[in-house]
Amino acid sequence: MNHGNSRLNAFLIPVLAVILGMIIGAIVMFAMGYNPLQAYSLMFQGIFANPYYMGETLRSVTPLIFAGLAVAFAFRTGLFNIGVEGQFIIGQLAAAYVGIMWNLPPVIHAIVAIVVAMVSAGLYAGIAGWLKARLGVHEVITTIMLNYIALFSANYIIRTFLKGASEGTKDILPSASITSPFLATLFEGARVNLGLFLALGLTLLMYWLLWKTTTGYELRAVGFNPHASEYAGMSVSKNVVLSMVISGMLAGAGGAVETLGVYGYMAISAGFTGIGFDGIAVALIGANNPFGVVLGALLFGGFSFGADNMQRTEGIPTESIQIVISMIIYFVAASSIIYRLLGVFRRRREEVQS
Repeated sequence: MNHGNSRLNAFLIPVLAVILGMIIGAIVMFAMGYNPLQAYSLMFQGIFANPYYMGETLRSVTPLIFAGLAVAFAFRTGLFNIGVEGQFIIGQLAAAYVGIMWNLPPVIHAIVAIVVAMVSAGLYAGIAGWLKARLGVHEVITTIMLNYIALFSANYIIRTFLKGASEGTKDILPSASITSPFLATLFEGARVNLGLFLALGLTLLMYWLLWKTTTGYELRAVGFNPHASEYAGMSVSKNVVLSMVISGMLAGAGGAVETLGVYGYMAISAGFTGIGFDGIAVALIGANNPFGVVLGALLFGGFSFGADNMQRTEGIPTESIQIVISMIIYFVAASSIIYRLLGVFRRRREEVQS
């Protein structure tokens, strides 16, 4: 298969996966006694019906971009970072601490809070990278454990040092907020904020780092073949740790945006947000490409948010859309099925032309 066909397939596989996922979802809805055309219509109305819905959709997509970028970066460098959830929490907590306890000028305060959140989450993720590089402990095990440490440690710190009037921290100072009156007016009060532009900026930065720099080349090379990379003189241990740190920083930025742009505080939580785990799905849908991650987040976040309108209007279970998303992920992961379908289509086209 030539290079042109490879690029075409990289585009067609997610598109066909979405189509096949929606077809199977439609069959499931029909079997449940619902009209799939009406369900999909209501879902898209829940996304595009008015500026508020569109703004809230973008708000729900924003943390998924950060989480998807974090997972995709680790994947691209040969690591499976399941700890994005915990790193996201560390980012939330660090941003809340800086936003509450530090008194800085507007803009600078928000920037410092985001930077501290990214550094904190990056160092936290670096623990798993160091354990893998130094002791050979698999990152899946360590990141899963670090998720729980992050969750319960954050709850303890909030209760002990940052407790507000309710079950959460005090509100951050206004100078640390990244809310945007312009965006709120444009989207009729939706909580979309400046974090969306940070997510898009980090998408471009990730692409530049991985494909346009020597460091990015080394990171990808180590992920592809660590033994050959070491033979070529690259430091495998250094790149493993660096990869996890950068992945954690991306996740921490997402946590900071949720604290500074959406809620204005951090709540005590009995369980995980789920955003970090959803980031795995987003990265898979986006084929671990930064721009694909943005599209995957739009799809995942849009479908999930729009599904609420189905339930509110006609009582159609939101789980039906989760089935659609699950099937899309399945078809992207099992890309050999798509390749076979593409092969059959091409053979038939060639037969017709001949």
